[in-house]
Amino acid sequence: MSSYERLAALDASFLHMERLEYPMHVGAVSVFEGAPFFDSDGHFRLAEVRDLVESRLALIPRYHKRLMFVQFDQGRPVWIDDDHFDIGYHVRLTALPKPGSWEQLVALTQTIEEQLLDRERPLWELWFVEGLADCKVALIQKTHHALVDGVSGVDVATMLLDMSPEHLPVEPPGWIPEPAPTASQLLVETLRERVTEPAEIMRTVRRAMRGPRVAASRAKRLARSLSTFVERDAVAPRTSLNTSLTGRHRRLATARVSLDDVKRIRRTYGGTVNDVVLSGVSGALARLLQSRGEDIGGMSLRALCPVSVRDDSERNTLGNKVSAMFITLPIGIADPAERLDAIHTNTKYLKEREQAVGADFLLGLTTYAAPTLMNLAARVVHRQPFINLVVTNVPGPQTPLYLMGARMLEAFPIVPLTRNLSVVVGILSYDGVLYFGLYGDRDACSDIEALATALDDSFAEMLEQAEEFGT
Repeated sequence: MSSYERLAALDASFLHMERLEYPMHVGAVSVFEGAPFFDSDGHFRLAEVRDLVESRLALIPRYHKRLMFVQFDQGRPVWIDDDHFDIGYHVRLTALPKPGSWEQLVALTQTIEEQLLDRERPLWELWFVEGLADCKVALIQKTHHALVDGVSGVDVATMLLDMSPEHLPVEPPGWIPEPAPTASQLLVETLRERVTEPAEIMRTVRRAMRGPRVAASRAKRLARSLSTFVERDAVAPRTSLNTSLTGRHRRLATARVSLDDVKRIRRTYGGTVNDVVLSGVSGALARLLQSRGEDIGGMSLRALCPVSVRDDSERNTLGNKVSAMFITLPIGIADPAERLDAIHTNTKYLKEREQAVGADFLLGLTTYAAPTLMNLAARVVHRQPFINLVVTNVPGPQTPLYLMGARMLEAFPIVPLTRNLSVVVGILSYDGVLYFGLYGDRDACSDIEALATALDDSFAEMLEQAEEFGT
């Protein structure tokens, strides 16, 4: 008997959006203590690393699966077991010339992240990098957005990593792939599903009509949420952050901000940790655009901020369980305290009107869209006028994590670009630090290092003002 799992509509949308110029995988570059990775002769313990990773795949079985597409594009693809699974393909070792510098690691990361994942195999890769200065080891990760969202990606990393440095050699469990359906069988079953889905919609409507008061309340809640998408500032201002010329090549810059500093700012001025982070990012974007000679007087940018709708019962599950909020970043406000207050007011308003609920509803409609319509919609996303950039802030564990007994020292996320965005801001909090991964188009954002410097300056200014206010 064949076995498969159909992609959710949102997961499939990332496949439709992908082009050679716009890989749709999420990534990260992490740095570890190096000594535990090497044997007494100084050789990297690659076989043991592969055994460890393979032993954890029993906890995340989709990492054994590859895509199978429906004939004639008649339905969403499905996940099937890869009967030619090769751990050696997915867990690789490369090296920098000793002593490898941070700049060389960033350049290598850019090259690896620019390449599409092979759709004939499970959609993930781990690249270990030796040769770094101070005997450190780096890990470059690539996982397709169809497989994970930001939050589930952190859950997966927690499975691969340990909470303590204690490490015992492991023997990978046996794994037998389940048979895949034939192409004709999958087509027939897909068409059968498509016939039944409209009936399921009607059943949902009938259930809602049985409780008119409940239906009216829900409709009012949804209307209030959706109204936030058509307000006067729904269309983003045109700046150099948006371009139709995004190419194949990328630049990566990184920054680090103390989580304690962010919390101190929050305690002084109120709001949430995320409000403070968005205010710091706004100050940095203001500095970047001013350095490009752009007038930012009174300007507010629009940022798409993914919001997890994954509940506790869905932790450690894969796929995308995300909605979104469209947040106004008032870069034209120079005073850090005033800027933070404006952002807090905006995010509070959007939360009260449950904008994420409306976005989740709109995304949910894609479940019933034909694949050809999904493909057209994906093209529209590459030309959307509603946002200037994506800012995604994922909370990670605040205690050290280990791999093969080696402590993970830092980890910088990498978020994919679409055609009309020249930069995205990925943020991961880990062990008391906010790690910023700034990922941009090589040509349209050649000054991305200036954005990293601007982030440092923006948060430093906020902290200095908070300390002065506190005294």
